[in-house]
Amino acid sequence: MEVFGLQFRAIVQYIPDLWHGLQLTLFLSVAGIVFGGTLGLLFATWRFMMPRWTSWPITVYVEAIRNTPLLVQLYIIFLGLPSAGIRLTPLEASVLGMTLNLGAYAAEIFRAGFESIKRPQIEAGEALGFSRLQVFRHVVLVPAVARVWPSLIGQFILMMLGTSICSFISLEELSGTAYNIQSETFLNFEVYLIIGALYLCLTIAMKALFAALGLSLFAGTRSTRPDKIAFRRLGGLLP
Repeated sequence: MEVFGLQFRAIVQYIPDLWHGLQLTLFLSVAGIVFGGTLGLLFATWRFMMPRWTSWPITVYVEAIRNTPLLVQLYIIFLGLPSAGIRLTPLEASVLGMTLNLGAYAAEIFRAGFESIKRPQIEAGEALGFSRLQVFRHVVLVPAVARVWPSLIGQFILMMLGTSICSFISLEELSGTAYNIQSETFLNFEVYLIIGALYLCLTIAMKALFAALGLSLFAGTRSTRPDKIAFRRLGGLLP
């Protein structure tokens, strides 16, 4: 099959390989989002609620991850850890790398959301007799996450696209599969045209999915003032 002089017929036989690579990319993306997002939220919560001096290890971790390339981090995990007696498969190293990388960026995004909540809102919740945990959950957490949700979506998509770097440690996700196919067929342009289209479809699908999820989770959060939303969650005290 030729389209505008491009030869796709030779690539048809590699559809099962492309499907396997797509599944692996999706797995890495989901694992990275779940584990990395959770890690980032936990670290941001610690930095927000605990004394500042106790969070210096988290600050060091965040700065180290955000100021070094993901490829270097993967090499340290996959090639460096065996020197310490810790051997990971390419998939395990990739999941760990994605988790640590996203966790650092998500921690900063969540922290920005927490700091956007005005102090009088927190003090008002405390004055009503609610516990510190209740105030954090209803006054801080939900409005803060709603505010930074678009930034989180962008970071999730960047992480999904970043899974292509895992091919450098022999993981056959989409980019790794593409490299194998083009080395056998020598159809570089055709192969990477298909891979680019697949990444584009994944990006559009993720944007739509997380946008719909945000509308479901924070349906009333952006329609009125955050302080009223918070106190409604605390007991319906405001009209």
